[in-house]
Parts: sequence; C-alpha cells; structure tokens
Amino acid sequence: MIWDLGITGFVALAIVILAVSSLRILREYERGVIFLLGRFWKVKGPGLIIVIPGIQQMVRVDLRTIVMDVPSQDVISRDNVSVKVNAVIYFRVLDPQRAIIQVMNFLEATSQLAQTTLRAVLGKHELDDMLAEREKLNADIQQVLDTQTDAWGIKVSNVEIKHVDIDESMVRAIAQQAEAERARRAKVIHAEGEFQAAQKLLQAAQLLAEQPQAMQLRYLQTLGSIAGDKSSTIVFPVPMDLLSSFVNLPGGRRSD
Repeated sequence: MIWDLGITGFVALAIVILAVSSLRILREYERGVIFLLGRFWKVKGPGLIIVIPGIQQMVRVDLRTIVMDVPSQDVISRDNVSVKVNAVIYFRVLDPQRAIIQVMNFLEATSQLAQTTLRAVLGKHELDDMLAEREKLNADIQQVLDTQTDAWGIKVSNVEIKHVDIDESMVRAIAQQAEAERARRAKVIHAEGEFQAAQKLLQAAQLLAEQPQAMQLRYLQTLGSIAGDKSSTIVFPVPMDLLSSFVNLPGGRRSD
C-alpha cells in the first residue's frame, strides 16, 4: 500500500513538472515558431502558450526593429578611388515562419548580404556621388537589400552610410580641386560683372550721344567736381559744339 502511494505521488509529481515545463510566456514583441515532431506546425504568441516537451519544439523570434552595424568595407569607386565605407541598417522580421525555415541564421545572413550589397552598389558610383548624394545611395542600397531579404520574411526599412574614409593624399587632391573650383567661380563672377558694367556704360554713352545737352551738363558737372579740389591748374577738355553754342549767342563774334 505504501509502495502504491509512493508510485502515485511520483507520477503526480512528474505530471506537474511536465505541465509546468510545457508552459511558455511570450512577450508582446515575440512570436514562437512551433515544430511538431520536426515539422512546422504554427506560429504562436504573444501570451501564455503550451509546448509539449519531447513532441513539440519552439523557436523564439523577436519582431522588434533590429539595428545592425555594417563593418567597414573596402570599396573601389567607378573612378578608381579606394575608400573605406561603413553603414548601419534597420530591419525587422515580418514573417517568423520564413525567417526560421528559409535561412539558417537570418541575423548573420542579413549582415553578410548588407556587406556585399554595400560594396556592389557603391562600386558603381564615383567618389563625388558618395560624398554628395548619400541619400540616393542609401535608398539604392535599401531597395536592393529589401528585395533580396523578402524571401526570408525580413523587411529592411532603412540604410544609412555613416562614414566614408578617404586616403590623406586623396583628401589633399579634393581640397585642391575645391580651391580651383572656387577660383573659377570668382573669375566667372568677375567677368560677368565686367560684362554688365560694359553694357551699362554702352547704354549711357548711347543716351548721351542722342542728347547733346546731357553731354554738356555732364562736362559741367565734372568741371565743378574738379574745381572743388585744391589743385592750382586744371586742364579740362571742352567739346567744340559747346564752344560753338557760345559763339552763336547774340553779340558774339564769329570769325570767317
């Protein structure tokens, strides 16, 4: 009788332990991929779920956005400049079933794919594009990654290029190029100013030629400006038409 009670108690204890060990609690951002005798059964969660030990197995999958740093990659641009580029990608699991079944380790697979994609996409662009058009390059890399990871049930939401490290000699060459570009712009602006000033002078000359009285007033104005100086001798050219106007006045003498 005591033996029977001992066996019954052991069985009851084993049942309790089995029941407790079969309970799983999944958080709001977690899902459990359940396998029944090695075959996919269903995706469960969040909350309290039951997994029968020995018959069912569960793999936890985090559905939150994952921030992954892409290690620095050696990239040769289209204009044969060697640079080191690193980036950061943001992605999340949309389909836990495919993320577990279609690829062995989706985190490692996404990291390796990001590295190769970074080299492939940036290698098609010149150095100036890497420095000036990062937003466009980010979008191109994100689109390529998102297309390839879709089969794994993963959504790549964003890619950001963090640093583009250039050799010191190349930095000096870029600085010289920028200095030459600034000098070129300064010369162009100066030439445009000279051209506009010449146009204005030409218009003023044409206006004075059409109105002789305006020319005479201009001479008189200039003479008045010079007379205000402290110089003792003033040599000022007087146009002949101005002298003729004085000769033709009443009482003036005209020599033949």
